Amino acid sequence: MNDTPYNPLDKFNLARSIETELLERDPLPLTATDGIKGAGIYVIYYTGKLSFYVPIAAKNQKGGFKSPIYIGKAIPKGGRKGGLTKDAAKGNALVDRLRQHATSIEEANNLDLADFYFRHLIVDDIWIPLGENMLIETFKPVWNRAIDGFGNKDPGNRRATQYKSPWDVLHPGRKFAVKLAEGGLTPKFLEQQVTDYLAGRPLAKLPKAIAEQQAKEQEEAEESADEA
Repeated sequence: MNDTPYNPLDKFNLARSIETELLERDPLPLTATDGIKGAGIYVIYYTGKLSFYVPIAAKNQKGGFKSPIYIGKAIPKGGRKGGLTKDAAKGNALVDRLRQHATSIEEANNLDLADFYFRHLIVDDIWIPLGENMLIETFKPVWNRAIDGFGNKDPGNRRATQYKSPWDVLHPGRKFAVKLAEGGLTPKFLEQQVTDYLAGRPLAKLPKAIAEQQAKEQEEAEESADEA
């Protein structure tokens, strides 16, 4: 028996309330984003037949939708520079982010946009990171934890040390990735990474160039968050 007093304002209880609210929403095809307004969080599901994603897809068949392949957030315009939005239901942050993901999937040579679904929740801006973190911790999606790069945007001109992300090697075709250098990854290596991750086995080390790039990107993301 747990005698600890229940605190509804505990951050974990607040986070779970966001998670519960999102998971009660009906999944929609990733092609059906018209009409979405505002900022918030989303989860994306895969239902296709790629062999290395079978453990995920099996949990999402027949309306199950139990295993997201990716979880993300869309903050209001200007949110990284601080300030609070008066109405989280305004703007196009969510739909723009979902459409960016849909385009990435459409451009990939071995993915079919018709195999993807999503749930979304418009959330007041101060709760968006909390909800996203809770969902990622609950589901540990493979595109958040094992295959990096799905959420990347076009970097513009290539930096001297910028290589194709693991996601762009495993799912080649994204137009902006063509100009990026090879970093020593192969699709076969990454398919094994996915298989090992979904089986709960330790992952092999990434090539040094990719590991250093990911560390740099993580550092930049944390610095950006500190400035927000």
